[in-house]
Formats: sequence, structure tokens, C-alpha cells
Amino acid sequence: MDTTLSIPTTGPRLSHTEITNMASTYSHEWRAVCDKFNNAQDLSEVESRKDPENDPFRSKYKARELLREIYCSLKNFDVGENESVNDEADQRPTEQPVDGGMEEGFGRGHCGDSPAGSRAAKLGAVEYYLGVNHVETEELSAGEEHLMNCMTLLEKCSISPENVSLFIQVRNQLGILWAGRDEIEKAQGFLETAEAMYIRYMKEDGQPPMDLTEFFVAEEEALPQQERTKRFEMAYTHTLYYLAQVYKNLEQYEKAGGYCHSTLQRQLEFNQFIPLEWAINAATLSQYYITKTLYMEGRHCLSAASVIAGLAGEVPSEAAAQESEAEAEKRDQLRQKRAEIARCWIKYCLNLLQDAKKLLEDNIGELDMDRQAELRATRLKEEEEKERGRKSAVLFGSSDTFDSICGLEEKVSCVFPVDFEEARAIFLVGQTYVNQAKEYFEMDGHVTDHIEILQDHSALFKALAFFEEDLERRCKMHKRRVDMMEPICKDLNSQYYLLVCRQLQFELAETYYEMMDLKLAVANKQDDLDAHTVKKFNHLCSSSTKFYQMFLDSVRSPEGKWPEKLEDEVLRPALVAKFRVARLHSRLISSSKTVQLENLNRALECYNFVVQYCKDNPEAKSAIETELELSEEMVSLLPLKINRIQANLASSN
Repeated sequence: MDTTLSIPTTGPRLSHTEITNMASTYSHEWRAVCDKFNNAQDLSEVESRKDPENDPFRSKYKARELLREIYCSLKNFDVGENESVNDEADQRPTEQPVDGGMEEGFGRGHCGDSPAGSRAAKLGAVEYYLGVNHVETEELSAGEEHLMNCMTLLEKCSISPENVSLFIQVRNQLGILWAGRDEIEKAQGFLETAEAMYIRYMKEDGQPPMDLTEFFVAEEEALPQQERTKRFEMAYTHTLYYLAQVYKNLEQYEKAGGYCHSTLQRQLEFNQFIPLEWAINAATLSQYYITKTLYMEGRHCLSAASVIAGLAGEVPSEAAAQESEAEAEKRDQLRQKRAEIARCWIKYCLNLLQDAKKLLEDNIGELDMDRQAELRATRLKEEEEKERGRKSAVLFGSSDTFDSICGLEEKVSCVFPVDFEEARAIFLVGQTYVNQAKEYFEMDGHVTDHIEILQDHSALFKALAFFEEDLERRCKMHKRRVDMMEPICKDLNSQYYLLVCRQLQFELAETYYEMMDLKLAVANKQDDLDAHTVKKFNHLCSSSTKFYQMFLDSVRSPEGKWPEKLEDEVLRPALVAKFRVARLHSRLISSSKTVQLENLNRALECYNFVVQYCKDNPEAKSAIETELELSEEMVSLLPLKINRIQANLASSN
């Protein structure tokens, strides 16, 4: 839609002072308008905070009435007699719209410092404030109407220092409004246009523009240049922040991450941030970088988050918190936010170890020496390339905080570990943050969070164990995992925490299973198995079986019946559990042929279950291809072994 308007103008341009005092007969009226505007601002921003709960918008409504009176007064002011003849000197060249067919103020129109341009901008500013007022009082349709009226008035103007802030901020508000209605693409259009306007203005003009509030002040009350710059840059920072949310909702995660990073950097640069809020946003951004294996960027975000969170001050003591409600609230908030940042650090360390494991493991999950040597050789080159990229990246921090951020970064690696010592260094950092996080997220009051932290701690041990070559020491690491999870699993009420109980049961079963495999590997190196080794091995098998069975029992109905069809979220875990219970039964060591026969029959029963379930539900095959293939093989082989044992028993009798 072409919305370019060409309004004839003539005569010399007027300064802001001349516009504000365009006729002495209006001086008194203009002062009254300015006073009303100041009162409206005070009502909206200060008095509204004191409004009672049963009349929460009282001050907003009063401000609205004042804004309406201002609008009427402005409409009655004479624009001047020089607005009827076209003046080419007062126009900018017509250019293509910067956003999908919508005229965005770079074409023909009144210059911002002309009488007509000033009048349109002032009316537009009042429409803007009326729009914001209606949105804040939850009258969205009316708010949209006023904001679009502002847009219409601005279409008569070309962008200039007098109106560019209004051009951008009205689009910011419309972007928020449409995003709130889940009309994300409409929001995107307004916000991308606001971004383009800022970039174009800074390229073509760049001087600190007027703030919206300056439309209604006398010259002596105009803002200093530095304050104008700060407010204008804040408006653009908001544009970038809203765009980050829009791109996230559009699942354009790379773009969203870039805009979020730019937002955070600008907030630091212009000192426009609340420390804890900024720190949490930076820590959250780190998690995006981690999913993209951008560990240098993730580490930078987390280091900055930790340092900036420190600017929020010391945590009040328990004694101070007991004496003051404000101190108690501050204590809780500081402890919670810092614990949340600690949890992000845990994820950083855990993912770094796990991603290194994926690179280094062979097809049976063991450390591949050739890959280890290859990774070690290529890592130095990659580090140099990353460092070059780092120098061109947007880094966080001011002169006061940059050194602290860099110092924290140096305490943990951002490259994949290739051996146990490197992995252990990362593990120890993660474990430090586990202890920090648990100080706030205690079992009493934060059950789910506390257990998730324990699960991450367990996962850290599991990842570290991969790098340990000594099988006995590796087994001890898994024992640490059991020791931290088993008491919780026993005490937790499955009626209220079914999902968590299932997770713990399955992880404990897997951990005992891994310990059993390790003990088997150690035993295979011995000529003879002593009674202690056999007892220990059987204990691990039985413990793993017990927790797999607890998991499987949780899938049954209250009457104890197995479901005809497993739900998607438990399909693979349940069938894997059945498969492993079968394997565990067949691994139990016994000198008694009768016991051996019982164990093999139980194993065959479980293998048969897996095979039969996949026959009845063919769609399940893709979920457990390897386990199904082995189960089918064992279903054909085990009966032969069972028959041999039965024959031996019969002959011995």
C-alpha cells in the first residue's frame, strides 16, 4: 500500500524554539499544555503505583483525560499560513519503503522542524501516549487505534531528529501489541521497520534526536545531548530485545540468539540494566550457545552473568532477613538467581564433557585412541581460529567488569577434553557449582529442582568415568552415583512424583548395569573367580534387575496389568528394561543347575516379551532395532541351552 503523502509547504524552516513559541498569543496556552503533559506523565509513572487494588487504573484514567485535553488544544492551534504552497526545499527525495511495501518516512513529507511537521509530530506523540495508556489499562483495541493514528500522522513527515524517536517507539509498541496477540509476523514487520529506521537515521544524520517528552517543554527545559542519546539508544535496545523474542517464537533461533546478545551488550554499554535480570538473561543465552556447541561464547555469557550478578550486592544474613521483610526478600532473590546461574554453569560443564565423549567414543562406547590423537592434533589449530573469531565478536563488559569476566573465563576450559586430567578439571568446576546450587535448592521445599541437580551431578560422574582407563576406579565413580540417588529414590513418593521416580529408577538400574559390565570385564582378566567377586557380581545384577523391575511396575495399571500398548514416552525405556532384565538373569552366576535353569527361563520369558510386543505393535520396531535383533537371536538360542541343562539334570537324577 502506497501511503506517501505530499503536503505542499512553503516559507523558511523554523527552529524548535520558534515552533514552540510560534505566536506570542499562544504562550499562555502552550504553557498550560506543557503543564498538563507533565501532570499526565506524573500520574502515569508515579501516582499509578499508589492506586488501590480495587481501582488499579485510577491514575491512568486521570492521565488519559489530560492527554485528551492536550490533543484538543493542539488541534485548535494554528499551524501557520505558509502551509499551502509546495516548497521543494522542505522535502526529501522519494525512496523505496524500507519494509515490505509500507512507507516508513524516508520519502516525501514535512520536515520534522517545519511548523506542519512539528504539529503532526506533537499530535502523533499524544496519540502515542494515549495508545500506551489504553494498552496499560488492558484496552488493546483502543490502544491499537491510537497507535495507528500516530502512524498515520507521521506518514505526513519525513524522518528527522525531531521525530525519529517517535517513529521507532510507536512501532515498538505495535510490535509488542501484535506479539501479545500471537500475530508474530505482524509484530516482526513493525519491529524490523523500527530497526531499519534506526540504522538509516544513524547513517544519514546521527545527531542525538529529540525525546518524546520534549514536544511539550520550554527550550530551557530541553534535555542535554547526552540524555537524548541515552533515551534514543534505549528505545533501539528495546527494538532489538523485542525482535529477539519474535525470532524465538518464529523458531529462528540463531537470529534470536544474535539479537539477544546485542541487547545484552547494549544494556551494559549504556548502563541500562538491572544486575540480576541481566545476569539471568545472559545465563539463559549461554544455554543456546551450548546447544550449538559454541562453548567459548557460552562460557563468556556465563562468566559475565556471574560477574554482573555480583553487582546486585551481598546476600543479607539470616539474622538480617528475620528482622526485615525487605531483607528477607532480597536474600531469597539473590540466593535463587545465583543458584540458577550456578545450574547453567553445571549444564555448561556437563555438555562439554558429554560432547567430547561423543567425539571420542568408538562403536561400543569406549575411548577410541585414534580419535583421541586426532582430536588432540586438530585442537590447537581450532583454538587459534576461535581466538581470532573472539576478537571480532561482541564481548560483554565495561572497563570496570571486563577484567573480572576474563578472569572467570580462565578458570574453566571451553575446548573438548581429550584425556582424564582435562576432563577432571571441567568436572571439578561443575561439581563446585552443584554444591552452590544445592545450597538454595534444598530437598525441603525444592524437591524437583534438587533432584534435577543430583541427576546432573550423577551425569557429571558418568561423563568423567568415560575418560578413566582404570576399570576399578571407573566402577567407584558409578558407585558415587548410586550413593547420591538411591536414598532419594527410596524416600520419594511415586504417587506425587511418578515421572521423577521413573527417571531415578531407570538411571539407578543403568548405573548398576554399567557396574556389572565393568566387574565382568575385570573378572575376565582373572583366571579364577573367588567367592567374593561372584557375590559382588551377582549383587550388581540383582540390584540392576530390581530397579528395572520397579520402573516396569510403574508402567502397570493400579490393578497390576501390563498395558496392551505402551505410551510413546515409555515405549523405548520399557522395552530396553525388559531386554536388560533378560540379559541380567542370564548373567547371574550360580553353581546350582536348578538355579541356572530358573534364571535362563526368566531371561527367555523377557526376550519373548520384547519379540512378541514388536510383532503385535510393528511401529515399535524402529525404537529398539538393536535390542530386538538380539532378542530374536536369544529366543532361538536359549531354548537349546535350557534343554542341555534339563538333560544334564535328568541324567544326574
